[in-house]
Amino acid sequence: MTTLAAHPGPTAPAVTGPLGPRDRVGAYIALTKPRIIELLLVTTVPTMILAARGLPSLWLILATLVGGSLAAGSANALNCWYDRDIDSVMHRTERRPLARHVVPPRNALVFGLVLGVLATVELALTTNLLSALLADAAIAFYVVVYTMLLKRRTSQNIVWGGAAGCMPVLIGWSAVTNSVSWAAVVLFAVIFFWTPPHFWALAIRFRDDYASAGVPMLPVVATPAAVSIRIVIYSYVMVATSLLLAWPLGASGAVYGGSAVVLGAVFLREAHLLHRRVRRGDDVSPMRLFHWSITYLSLLFLAVALDQFL
Repeated sequence: MTTLAAHPGPTAPAVTGPLGPRDRVGAYIALTKPRIIELLLVTTVPTMILAARGLPSLWLILATLVGGSLAAGSANALNCWYDRDIDSVMHRTERRPLARHVVPPRNALVFGLVLGVLATVELALTTNLLSALLADAAIAFYVVVYTMLLKRRTSQNIVWGGAAGCMPVLIGWSAVTNSVSWAAVVLFAVIFFWTPPHFWALAIRFRDDYASAGVPMLPVVATPAAVSIRIVIYSYVMVATSLLLAWPLGASGAVYGGSAVVLGAVFLREAHLLHRRVRRGDDVSPMRLFHWSITYLSLLFLAVALDQFL
């Protein structure tokens, strides 16, 4: 459901022999990209707490997380199905089940579609129809708009395709209120502007992967300096957007406002350090910004939640 990137891991050879039940289940779970789902859920629960101005019912939280996980798993499985050709030639993705031939493509397609149906039904029955429709929109946007239409055609793929990864905040908000407010839109925008610096840092590290697969990620088609300056620009817009939740909306208090300022300052420092290294021709180390971006988003949304209780 999102373009939020998982931590890259070691490669593994293709599997040609029969799998045991445990390995088969593990392969299908891997299709859903669980580590990406974890990051999505980190943004969902704090948004629900903000919408409720306190702790929503545990049943509602659980129902929303289950539905959101099913929707994200559906989008990720369908992404793996469509991208199986390029996943097999990229070092970062060659461990995925379809690239290793441990799950037949048809099974992956059916699996992804079934998860999407389950997500829609579960959210419609346990939360509300709006949340179910937003989940469907997220799946469609990630699979059709990003994976099928943008990813292999434009260097702006992650900019617009990243909108799918912003949807969990709208789903979480609507699950509580059956509506979408300006506060939810601001949180959506924070993740929207966060995604390019986050993913471009990863794409710098795996530039050769994307180039060999013919995917025009920005670091493949632009100079390192052009990429790093765009990372800086998007970082400033992201930090400025994050402050809107406290000023002028007033949807959060001093705990969130102070956290947004401090975390944003650290993010900007890391973005500038990356740009400075690129400009000087030093060792870039883009994964430092990539890993910090995950920490930044997690702590920022933790502050969203804590602000309602402190």
